[in-house]
This record gives sequence, C-alpha cells and structure tokens, in this order.
Amino acid sequence: MKTEFEEINATRKTVRVEIPTDVVDTEIDRVARDFARKARVPGFRPGKTPPRVIKQRFKEQILHDVAHDLIPRAVDEALHEGGFEAVDTPDVRDVKIEEGHPLTFTASFDTVPSFDPGDLSTIAFRRASSAINDEAMQSALQRLRDRAARFEPVEGRGVDHGDTVVVDLERRDGGVDGKQAPDVHKDVSVELGAKANPPGFDEQLLGLDAGATKEFTIHYPPDYPIGELANTDVSYKVTVKGLKRRVVPELDDEFAKDLGEYDTLDALKARVREDLEHEAKHAAEREDRAQLMKLLAARLPFDVPASMVEREVDRRIEEFARRLMDQGIDPRQAGIDWNAFRESQRQVSQETVAAALVLDEITRRENLEVTDDEATREIERYAERTGRSVAAVRAALEKEGGLSRIYAGLRREKSIDFVKARATISEA
Repeated sequence: MKTEFEEINATRKTVRVEIPTDVVDTEIDRVARDFARKARVPGFRPGKTPPRVIKQRFKEQILHDVAHDLIPRAVDEALHEGGFEAVDTPDVRDVKIEEGHPLTFTASFDTVPSFDPGDLSTIAFRRASSAINDEAMQSALQRLRDRAARFEPVEGRGVDHGDTVVVDLERRDGGVDGKQAPDVHKDVSVELGAKANPPGFDEQLLGLDAGATKEFTIHYPPDYPIGELANTDVSYKVTVKGLKRRVVPELDDEFAKDLGEYDTLDALKARVREDLEHEAKHAAEREDRAQLMKLLAARLPFDVPASMVEREVDRRIEEFARRLMDQGIDPRQAGIDWNAFRESQRQVSQETVAAALVLDEITRRENLEVTDDEATREIERYAERTGRSVAAVRAALEKEGGLSRIYAGLRREKSIDFVKARATISEA
C-alpha cells in the first residue's frame, strides 16, 4: 500500500492512499462469490451464475462493498504508519475503484501533535473571594421574609399602589369599538406595580372601591416587547371584587421561630450565613477553576481542531436541551434560535477544548495515571449520591462504556491538581 501525507496545518492532515491492484481484485472476487451464492439471475440456477455475469450485473454494489471493506482498514494502517491518531472519523473523498486497477482515495483528518505546555510555575492568578458581606446577608433574609409574606384583606378605602386587586376582567382587541366577543376572566389577581401589567393599566385601577366597575382603553406603544400588541388598542372592563395588601413579617425572634427550626433571630442569621458561605465557597472554586482553564487554554500553541470544537458545541447543545426537557419544556417549542445559540457556544467551546488538550498533554508527559482503587472509590461515591448499589452502578457503566469516562475524568482532575500545585495562586 502506498501513502502520501500532506500537512494542511499543525492539526489538519491529508493522506492519499493507493491500495494495490492484486488486493483490490482479490476482494472483488471474494465479494462476487458472496453475491453468486445469494443472487437469482434469470437463465441460471441459484449459485451457478458465472462470475463474469455476476460482476457485470452487480458491478456497482460489488465495488461499493469492496470499498466499504478496504478503505477503513487502509485508513487505520496509514495512520499507524504515519504515527498519527485521528481525533475524529477521517473525511474520505475522491474514491476511485475499478477491477484491474488500484483503489485510490484521499482522507483528511484532525490530529493533535505533541507540544510543550510551558513552565507551569509561571501560571498565576488570584483566588476568587468567598467572603460574605452584610448586603448578601440582608438580601438572603429579605428573601425569607418575602417567601413568608401573607395577604390581608383591605377595607374602607379604594385601590392604592402596592395593593393586589381581585377583579373580573373582560378584554377586547381594537378598543371600545371592537366588535369581537370579549375575552373573559374571573377572579384575576392583579398586583399593582407588577412589571407584567399593561402600560397604564395600574393607573386606571387607582381609587376604585370594591364593587366598582370601570371600562377603559389601553394603547400599547410601538416598541412594546410583545409584537402582536405593539401599537394596538385594547379595551378592558374590570369589576373590583376585593382588595388585598401584602404584609411582610418583621425580622425578629418570632419570625425565626415561625420558620420552625430556630429559637432566636441570631440562630437564624447564623444558619443563613453558614449557607451563604457554603454557596460562596463553591462559587469561588468554580471561578478559580474557570480562571485556571482559561490560562491553560492560552498555552495551546495551535488552533483547536475544528472537529473537536464542533463536538463540544454539540455536547453543550444536547446538555441544554436535556435541561429544558427536565423542566418539562419541549426544546422544539421553546422559541430558541438554535443556529444563533450554536454560534454563541463556539468561543467557550474552543477554550474548553484547548484547556483539555493542554491538561491531556501534561497528563501524558507526567505519566499521571488512575489506579483501579481510585476508580472504585469514585464509583462508590457516585453510588452513594444516587442511592444505588455499587454493583448496579458498575454494571451500568460497563454496559454503557462509561468506565473509560470515569478514568478519563479522574486523570483530568489529577492533572488539574498537578498544575495547581505548581501555579502561583494568591489569596483574594
């Protein structure tokens, strides 16, 4: 077999392959015999059709099968001979095959060359802060108060700012002269000041007493976010059935006790701070990791192979779609411009793959390996988190080919720890 490699760039290569005529003809004869055993040709008994007739009648199918059998093996042999490892399935083109002639084709593929990740001690960044300030504490406590808020009925006055009004509502497009039947809703709660309220709607309700009815028209401005309503008139008829006022509890010992776990406000605050510190610690760790990965990505001395970027983009899109489905949202009906979303993921995907390639090179150069005991402990941790037995988790991983991912993930973490131990990381 003859091979001729051409370097397109640091990671993209092309190889032209020529498979000798004798190998091609031998394979054509073999495939033709298989066809002869199965084919039914008029004028010949099954299995007795001459090879010449079989090759003429089924020429295209035979040549297709021969190429399908020979080319993958030839590509593997060529890559091995050239010392390359393709990161994705090679792109095969310009296939020429004919009996009595060599089989020739061209295959293009991406590969990752060995490179020097550089002096790891020159990596430097500042840790993200995990400190909790008073503002974060106050915000967390306010969220607890807001969740505990209750609505109390209001009597003896008209609608005021901040009230929640219970109304029967009729809505008709086209203003007060609209001819179509109204869209009727009963016992609708409208919180004055809510962002979702139509423009000018709140002002129409101010001062109305329980039992009052009012008709009015709202003009939606040309730049209104909901396109079908922009620059239109809509008429409303509302009947006020009741008023409620949202009451937020005081931040005191009684409030803490009402939450059921704390005797004093100080005890509640201590727990809130503990939770915030826990969240802040993990958020800081994620930010530190992101900083490190960005610095590692910058050390890749060549462009990331396009096929690897596309694969990472695909993974991110699949993960996002899976999260939508977990929330009960059909990705096809979510109103997302998937082409735009795909492009928005390209830059971060390039950085992710670049950092991973640098880590993999460090792993290779430093001979960082994962022991079977370490993999077993990781499986045990996963089993504990999911409430399944270790045997069941291991069996599922073996069935799905997931054990290699466990080893790869642990190797990656070892490489990250290796880099951190040598980098200069200053405190926040």
